[in-house]
Parts: sequence; C-alpha cells; structure tokens
Amino acid sequence: MKRGLILVTLFLLGAGIPGWAQKFGYIDTEFIFSKLPEYKKAQEGIDQFADRWSKDILDKQAEIEKMQRAYQAEEILLTDDMKRERQRVIGDKEREAREYNNKVFGYEGLLFQKKKELMKGPMELLNRALEKVASQRKLNFIFDKASEGMLMLYTDPKHDYTDYVMEELGLDPDSQKAKQTSIAQPATSAKPK
Repeated sequence: MKRGLILVTLFLLGAGIPGWAQKFGYIDTEFIFSKLPEYKKAQEGIDQFADRWSKDILDKQAEIEKMQRAYQAEEILLTDDMKRERQRVIGDKEREAREYNNKVFGYEGLLFQKKKELMKGPMELLNRALEKVASQRKLNFIFDKASEGMLMLYTDPKHDYTDYVMEELGLDPDSQKAKQTSIAQPATSAKPK
C-alpha cells in the first residue's frame, strides 16, 4: 500500500513537471564575434600589444645570445674573476628576460589585463543583446555552442538564437545560413519561435 502511494505521488508530480519546463536556446559566440566590428578592432589591438611584447622578448633573447657568444669567444683570455662576472651578468639578463616574459604572458599578466580591457566593450554589447533577446523570446537559458565548457553533441536549429542576437547587434544574420554545414540535418531558414 505504501509503495502504491509513493508511485501515485511520483506520477502526479511527474505530470506537473511540464508546467515547470524552462525555455532555452543557444547561440554561437564565435560566429557572432567574427562578424562584430568592435570585436575585430579589440582583437587587432590585442594582437598589436602581443606582437610588440613578443618582439621585446626576442630582442632580450638576442642580446643574451650575443653576450654568450662573446663570452665563449673570449673565455680563454679571461681570468677566473672575469669569467664569474660575465656569467653573473649573463645570468642576470636571462633572469630579467624570464621575469619580463612572465610579467607579460604569465597568469594574469599584462597581455591578460590588456585583453580584459579591450574585450570589455564587445562583451557588454553581446550581453545587452543577449538580455534583450532572452527577454523578448522569454528564454530562461541561453547556451554558448562555441564554449569549451559547453559540449553539445546535437543541436536542433529551432533552438539557435544566434540570428536574433546578430540582428540586435545590427549584423547580417543571413550569412549564418551559409555557415551551417550539418551532415545530420540540413540548414533551415526558419527562426526559433
């Protein structure tokens, strides 16, 4: 009797679940960002800083290699004190180069900070568009198909809200149709409802 009551209770609760259903959709931020001029500009800025800092590091490495070659060429002529001094200077330069490399490209280094600063504008644009689309379409969740943390093995195109977010950003969503190359299901032009 007790078991039957539990089953009936579970059935009644299960029958009520569709009323609690959440509406969700997904977007492809990688594709959206590839079309967003503000993102492209920010990425160009990041690349410029990365290139400049990489060149600085390469210059430091070239200077160290030059010092090492000079030391090796003159080593036979140097006294023990002079050898130690040269090795110390070369070691100091190598340490400086490593510290600079870590300062620029290390965890939360200068490049990370610059990327965070330059990506703030495009991310705010995307977030405003996402909030508006979620509100208009009454979505509870929007997933990012391009995210490494979100693995989707199958995506039903009727839940793809990339076009709406692109429209909200003033971008051409029609180029999305050409991008879709699904073997399992051909791309459709129908938008989610």
